[in-house]
Amino acid sequence: MNVGNEKGLILDKTVEEINPSVALELGTYCGYSAVRIARLLKAGARLLTVEFNPEFAAIAKQMIEFAGVQDKVTLIEGPSEEIIPQLKKKYEVDTLDFVFVDHWKDRYTPDTILLQECSLLRKGSVLLADNIIVPGAPEFVNYIRNNPRFQCTNYPSHLEYMKVQDAMEKAVFLG
Repeated sequence: MNVGNEKGLILDKTVEEINPSVALELGTYCGYSAVRIARLLKAGARLLTVEFNPEFAAIAKQMIEFAGVQDKVTLIEGPSEEIIPQLKKKYEVDTLDFVFVDHWKDRYTPDTILLQECSLLRKGSVLLADNIIVPGAPEFVNYIRNNPRFQCTNYPSHLEYMKVQDAMEKAVFLG
């Protein structure tokens, strides 16, 4: 449910390499990864984080405020398929530098397609998807790895706080 320590280091390294100005997180849960991302953002950068469940969003809001990163984070409550098309006009997003994909696994592929259809990805935008083995996102893995518009890297890891094999998939949008 949260990215955990081992995958958190992969997330941190990716955010540090990209140094995003505008980042999107799909699946806030309780705010752990939002805080991890926000604490690494440069001055003036921002993270928009999307959570469908209002109870989780309320907890995440408290965690983001407790961590002191509320000035860098916009928590958006609602379904990703409705929010993504609103990002340009309602949230003044031109393009996204980084997208952390960690929500409902059956939404990974349609939301990646929607990000492209809404022209939110630019050449060099990076997607990082969690839990591609457990619980698994085989449709997404197949889509992203066989799409010539993405260059992929797999990061083997373990399920949060367990010895169960899992992985994260990094996909760089080639335009």
